[in-house]
Amino acid sequence: MPVSRVRRALAAATLALLAPLAAAAPATTADALPAAVLDALDRAKVPRESVVAIVQEVSGARPRLAWQTEQPVNPASLMKLLTTFAALDLLGPAWTWSTPVWLQGSVRAGVLDGNLVIKGNGDPKLVVERLWLLLRRVQQLGVREIRGDIVLDRSAFSVPEQAAGDFDGEALRPYNVRADALMLNYRAVVYTFTPDPARGIALVSADPPLAGVRHDASVALAAGPCEDWRGALRADFTDPLHARFAGRLAAACGEKSWAVAHAEPARFNERALLGMWKELGGRITGRVRDGTAPDTPPTFESISPPLADIVRDINKYSNNVMAQQLFLTLGLTQSGAGTPDAARDVLRQWATARLGSAAGALVLDNGSGLSREARVTAELLARLLVTAWASPVMPELLSSLPVSGVDGTLKRSRATLGRAHLKTGSLRDVAGIAGQVLANSGRRYVVVMIANHPNANAARPAFDALVQWAAGDAALPVTAAEPAN
Repeated sequence: MPVSRVRRALAAATLALLAPLAAAAPATTADALPAAVLDALDRAKVPRESVVAIVQEVSGARPRLAWQTEQPVNPASLMKLLTTFAALDLLGPAWTWSTPVWLQGSVRAGVLDGNLVIKGNGDPKLVVERLWLLLRRVQQLGVREIRGDIVLDRSAFSVPEQAAGDFDGEALRPYNVRADALMLNYRAVVYTFTPDPARGIALVSADPPLAGVRHDASVALAAGPCEDWRGALRADFTDPLHARFAGRLAAACGEKSWAVAHAEPARFNERALLGMWKELGGRITGRVRDGTAPDTPPTFESISPPLADIVRDINKYSNNVMAQQLFLTLGLTQSGAGTPDAARDVLRQWATARLGSAAGALVLDNGSGLSREARVTAELLARLLVTAWASPVMPELLSSLPVSGVDGTLKRSRATLGRAHLKTGSLRDVAGIAGQVLANSGRRYVVVMIANHPNANAARPAFDALVQWAAGDAALPVTAAEPAN
């Protein structure tokens, strides 16, 4: 068959496949929301005036849909897109954090006659496994006993004091942990409950082990379905020295894990280091205290995973603590000051240079979106995503976003399976999505939608409807308000 006839046949087949979609999706002008989106907003009791939205091809062509795009709104965790893209752009995907360690004294017969010094530089992922490796490295250098102190230099960041529960009263939620130059395991303890049906109990373990802190060793097993298993445990974390579990765990739950911010965050590093050092068989005569690292080269360094991996954790799982660590790192690396003010200045200058006039509406707080003051516009986020698409770090940023119906914070999404990479955002009275959608035509669209309203979190079906609408672009005839592509 001649090539021209093959092409005509393929085109006809494609049109035949898209025809049912065209019938199901009415045309929309660029200044109106699609009918399916409006219906979902009505069901959620969210007025359209409380929503901003934009759908735009990644090429930067005039938007297919633009609704209140210049209206400043609280973006919640969509702010992480700005922080992570700026970091990838300024530092590069392979950039790493270094945590230097000094054996400050002589080592003889397994004894360090002096101090072990650890300097924090903002590493967002100095978790249990890497802390174990750090202390194991100390032992590999011949140290079994420290006849001195463990000195922690936390001077790289300067963050105003703030109680963990100030934002929403949930002091034990890990997302409320404050940033710190030496952030160990997010200052959180992970309790694991492992059923032992033969004994009628679930065994309780905790990581990291905290020196001087106890927890109930077991909790009773119960029959019935696995529903509100955390509530059923009747946990009491108010005593920082003893975590109690007075309830039960349904055997049907299987093994469960629960991350809880330590009730006394100021002493978490001390307790975690002492607990892990002693668990490794180490001894110490001194204490854990804050201090200053020496100017000499370190004995060794603990190197973080590359920035691309950190960005993936931040965006896939909307990790506020890691985002704030990265935010302050931008201030430290770009202006020499690990302070919120310096970080805000760096991000504001970067946004102005890379995103142009749209950055004028930007209001920055802590870089994570855990804020009531932060503001963006849909136009700003769309321009950020269009700019990112043409950037050398596009693959790293795009792959860091949750995939609809597949992973991260979009695992339960009902939008088109696997066709959308979207950052999600959620606070009380705030919900939103922002990212890219692969359409039926093969085009890619930037999609942004944010609701600021008391019923905002009920508007998620409207977000799904907008994603579906964008994915079905080929079925939508181009109107006078929409330029042909």
